[in-house]
Amino acid sequence: MLLARPVQNDHELHQILELQQLYLRGKTTNAEEKEQGFLTVIHDFDTLLQMHRLEPGVIVKDDETLAGYALVMTRGCGEMIPELLPMFDHFDHISYQNKPVNDYSFYVMGQICVAKPFRGQGIFDMLYEEHRNLYGNKYDFIVTEISTSNRRSLRAHERVGFKPVYQFRDEIDEWSVVLWDWS
Repeated sequence: MLLARPVQNDHELHQILELQQLYLRGKTTNAEEKEQGFLTVIHDFDTLLQMHRLEPGVIVKDDETLAGYALVMTRGCGEMIPELLPMFDHFDHISYQNKPVNDYSFYVMGQICVAKPFRGQGIFDMLYEEHRNLYGNKYDFIVTEISTSNRRSLRAHERVGFKPVYQFRDEIDEWSVVLWDWS
């Protein structure tokens, strides 16, 4: 039975890292990445543990098998992953409903991934619904950036309720900043 819930222990953090390694950009063919999506940021255990201590991520498990995960990155996490600092810097310049994003209470979707054998079973939506259940009364919204070449992820986020608020290009890729308003 599939169950969405917060991460509970170090073993589950290690399971997240194992799943992450399977879907990092460059690990599969370009055709598969285009069809199935990909991950761009690599975490290590210590960083993941620090993130988890601030706000636990959410997982979906099928018994002991990790079906998917969705990580929480509070503003304090910006310093932990240097390649994400430009994203956090953009929040100083992005407005939402005529207010700077940084004037709201929000967190960043640190990464979301569903294992290939579990795709098409509603896991992605389960992960986000559990985020809303856990954090909807504490934060105004979730914000994240998605590579514009990751069409599957853009479509899935739109389906859940994310709306684009900003787009930019850096030396790596072109990015769409999307936001899911819970107010």
